[in-house]
Amino acid sequence: MTEKDLQDRKFYRAGEETQFAEQAPDRTPQTEHPAYKLAFRDTDFLLRDELRPVRFQLELLKPEMLLDEARVGSTMVIYGSARIPSPEQAQATIDAAKTGTEFEQKVAERLAAKAKYYDEAYKLAKLVSEKAIIEDGKRQFVVCSGGGPSIMEAANKGASDAGSESIGLNIILPHEQAPNSYVTPYLSLNFHYFALRKMHFLLRARAVAVFPGGFGTFDEFFELLTLVQTGKMKPLPILLFGKDFWTRVIDFDALAEEGTISKRDLDLFHWCETAEEAWAHIAEFYDLNGGA
Repeated sequence: MTEKDLQDRKFYRAGEETQFAEQAPDRTPQTEHPAYKLAFRDTDFLLRDELRPVRFQLELLKPEMLLDEARVGSTMVIYGSARIPSPEQAQATIDAAKTGTEFEQKVAERLAAKAKYYDEAYKLAKLVSEKAIIEDGKRQFVVCSGGGPSIMEAANKGASDAGSESIGLNIILPHEQAPNSYVTPYLSLNFHYFALRKMHFLLRARAVAVFPGGFGTFDEFFELLTLVQTGKMKPLPILLFGKDFWTRVIDFDALAEEGTISKRDLDLFHWCETAEEAWAHIAEFYDLNGGA
């Protein structure tokens, strides 16, 4: 383009201006001082407490833009524990606890017994990914996990083995937490704020599978139930895997009997034990031809 083209930009892009600043020949006390840095290139400035609203907006925008560019229309979200071993690791989990206390041995045995859910999360992700549903030019039911180990790894692995891409929404923690190796690299996203991460889990969700888990899974599951219960979010298939586990740790019926939730709120989620049951419910909910 020339300076006379009507479609030409009259202002330089931010990247070009950044290059101008870096290539400036003069180095003086003024240009070397942090105050002179372009605001969007000044990390110390962006990390100030006063800039928290800007960081919130960045964590909202970046994943949204990347998923739009990747043509992700909707997601199949899979929540679950970061501690449940795969079937191949189950015996090793038991063996590692043999020198521990009786309590530790029982915990190891219970975790190993839940290895079947690693398999079901893998199967569900693989099954959904193999459907390869495209609508309005966008991919539907793209598998999305928290990007970590265990149930999350199983989800991303199932999609990968089906030849499909999948999303991982990781979170920065004080202890090391890295994406599992099955997350599609350009769909591997990292968050500072739990609130924004949870928002992105649900912005595109068209179905959510919840496997046995701890505080994090409870948090995600109950926030989802609250959003649907209060009408802030439209109903969608919420697939709760592991009735023996969930009814042992939560007395759902007692909540209804105590009057703190309505009995009909117990219909917000659907009990599942297998990937096939989960997909049948999704297919029925959305009336997917031949889906079941």
